[in-house]
Amino acid sequence: MTPKKYIPKHFIEESIDVIYDEKPLLEKTPECPQGFFWRDRKYAIRELLAEWRDYQRKGRSSRNMKPQHASIASTRGSWGVGQFYFRVLVETGEIFDIYYDRAPKNVDNRKGFWFLYQELSMVV
Repeated sequence: MTPKKYIPKHFIEESIDVIYDEKPLLEKTPECPQGFFWRDRKYAIRELLAEWRDYQRKGRSSRNMKPQHASIASTRGSWGVGQFYFRVLVETGEIFDIYYDRAPKNVDNRKGFWFLYQELSMVV
């Protein structure tokens, strides 16, 4: 069976609020949520199609670590660095990539943030 292929339909990159039946044990290492709110509309996730992680350090943080430590951090992450991506099918039939960015907003708000990255179409 050949894997399904998807192409970007709309780039969105807007913040979302996610819905969990049970809150994740590790907030900075979340699992796929059961749904999300975007533009005052609720989207229930019907199926998780794919997931992946990106621990690449970007910007200034890409230069502030010794090479041997950066190599290890690129495989498991480090504090405040990394994104957790989820490709999801929602109940309306739309396909979206959402992600959790572990970067803190500031010293007082150390939690990461969720984003709706893009809408996709399946290639037939």
